[in-house]
Amino acid sequence: MGILAVRSVSLSDGDVASMRDRMAHRGPDGAGMWKGGKVVLGHRRLAVVDTSEAAGQPMGDGRYVLVYNGELYNDAELRAELGGTFRTASDTETVLRVLARWGPAGLSRLRGMFALGLYDTLEGTLLLARDPMGIKPLYYWVGGTRDGMTLVFASEPTAILAHPDVRAEPDLVAMSAYLTTIRTVMGERTLFEGVRTLRPGQAVVVEASGDEIAVRAAGMGRVAADFVVDPKVVGLCIRDSVERHLRSDVPLCCLLSGGLDSSIVASVAMRKLGALSTYCSGATGGDDFRFARVVADQLKTRHTDAPVTREMFAARWPEMVREMGTPLSTPNEVAINHIARELRRDGNVVTLSGEGADELFAGYDIPMLDAARFEGLLPRDAGAAWAGATHAGEFQLLANAWVSPAIKPAILTEDVWKAVERDHGLFEFYRTEFDAVRDERDDDTPVQAHLRFHRRINLAGLLQRLDTATMLASVEGRTPFADRVVCELAESLGMDEKFGVNAAGGAETKRILRSAFAGELPAEVVARPKASFPLPFQEWAVDQAAVLRGSTFAAAVFTPAAVESVASDPARAWQFAWPMMNLAMWGDRWWG
Repeated sequence: MGILAVRSVSLSDGDVASMRDRMAHRGPDGAGMWKGGKVVLGHRRLAVVDTSEAAGQPMGDGRYVLVYNGELYNDAELRAELGGTFRTASDTETVLRVLARWGPAGLSRLRGMFALGLYDTLEGTLLLARDPMGIKPLYYWVGGTRDGMTLVFASEPTAILAHPDVRAEPDLVAMSAYLTTIRTVMGERTLFEGVRTLRPGQAVVVEASGDEIAVRAAGMGRVAADFVVDPKVVGLCIRDSVERHLRSDVPLCCLLSGGLDSSIVASVAMRKLGALSTYCSGATGGDDFRFARVVADQLKTRHTDAPVTREMFAARWPEMVREMGTPLSTPNEVAINHIARELRRDGNVVTLSGEGADELFAGYDIPMLDAARFEGLLPRDAGAAWAGATHAGEFQLLANAWVSPAIKPAILTEDVWKAVERDHGLFEFYRTEFDAVRDERDDDTPVQAHLRFHRRINLAGLLQRLDTATMLASVEGRTPFADRVVCELAESLGMDEKFGVNAAGGAETKRILRSAFAGELPAEVVARPKASFPLPFQEWAVDQAAVLRGSTFAAAVFTPAAVESVASDPARAWQFAWPMMNLAMWGDRWWG
C-alpha cells in the first residue's frame, strides 16, 4: 500500500502500519515501510522466491522505490537482457531494474502477475500498474485529507478505508450492478464511493503538484508472442507456461477438481516435479472428488479431499465477508478458501489452478450456444431472458443476470432505483465493453468477440475470486492458463478450433485442449463437461434467511416485500438470495 500527498504525509508510523497490516494475511512473512516527504510506501510480504531478508520490500535502488505483489515467469530471460550483477534472487529486483531502465514501457516485458507501485524520487511521480490478465488487484482513492489532496493505494479496499480521513460510503450504482452480475467491480468502480480499481493491463502515473493530484494514463505497450499456430504448439505452449509457474522456494501444490483444466495443470506439474500434492474441495459426495481421485491415482500425486459441509459454509461465508470487507462473488469462493486453508496447514504456500482455460479456449457450453443463437448462427429462443436484447453487450448482461434489471423496481426501494438511474450506467458499461472487444480483431465468426468478452469480464472476476480466497489464507494462487503468451495463442486460433456444434445440436467445447492432451489424461476426464468445486447453495441458502431479515442495510436498500419473499423461501429464490444476502452482510459490516 502507499500514500502520495501534495504535502508531506503527517500520519504517524503507527497509523500507516495499521493500514498496511489490514493485509497481514497477504504477507505474513515480513513487513516494511519507506517514507520520503510526500510519499509513504508500506508492504506485507509473502516470501516465495528468495525468502531472505535482502529481498524484502519496499525495495529501492537510490532513485526508485518499489512495492510489488506478484510473480515473474520470465525472470531469467529479463536478467540476461539486463545484464550486470543482482544482489538477490528475487523477481522484485528484476522488476525494479526493468522499470528503472525502460520506464512504463518495460511493463510489456513482464510475463507474470503483478500489481505494483513505483515511486521516482527524482521526478516525484508514482507509477501504478496491474498485469494484463488482471490476476493481481490494485485499488486507489483520491481525495482531501489533513495533508491536502492525497492518493491512497492498496491491494484491498479495507487498507485504503483504514486511512483515518477516508470514509466508507456505498457506491449504489456498483451495488446495483453487483445484484445483476455478482461482481464487486464495474470497470473502475467498486462498491465503495470514490475507491477505484485499475483495470487489467492498466497503468497510470500520479503526480502531486501545487494543491492537486493528477492521475494520467501510462502506456504499457505490448510485446507480441512468437509462435506458430498448430495443435502441437498449443500443448507445448501450455506445458511451458505451467513449468514456468512452478518456480518457488517454498512448497507448491495444485488444485485438482478432476476437470480438464486442473487435470492438465496437475499432469504437467507432476511430470516436471516428480512429486506433487493435489487438493480437491466441494460438497460431500460431489462428482469432483471421484474424478479428482481418478486423475490423482493415474498421476500418483499425494491427494487430499477437503469437503465443505453445510455448517462450515454457513459459518465461513459471513466470516469471509467480514474479513475481506466485500461480498463474495460466487458460492464456491468458500470452497476455494477452505482448500487454501487446508493446503496451507499442510505447509504449502503456492498453488496452481486452472482458471482461464474456459475463457480463452471456449469452455462454457450454454453461454457459447446462446451467443451463436444471438448472432443468428443457430435458431433463436423467443423465451430466453435475453430475447429482447438488440446489442451484444445487452445480450451478455441479460443472459448472465442473477437479478434482472427488469425486476429491480420490485427489489430496490424507489429512492435507490432512482439514484442508480434505472441501471443506465450498467447497460452502457456492457455495451461499451463489448464494442471494445469486438474492435480488437477481425474475427472469423462473430462468436469470437463473445469469447473475448468472457475473458474481459468473466475471467477478471474469476481471477479476483481466486486471489481473494487464497490470499485470505496466505496462499499464492497461480494460473498458468491466464498467461499473456497463452492468451495470445488462444486469440490466434479460429473459433472452430475451440468450439463447435455437433450433429445433435450439442456443444463441443475446448476442442483443441482436449485434442492436445487426450493421450495424457483419462478419457472420461478429457470428455468431462465444465465443473469447479460446486456447492449446493440453493439448499444451503435457507441458513442465512435471518441475516437478510435482520439487516439494517437490506432494510434501507431493498423493498420489504423483496426481503420477505426471498427470506421466506431462499431455495426457490436462490438467484436473488445470493446477491441480496451478500449485500446485507457487506452493508451491515460497514454501516449496520
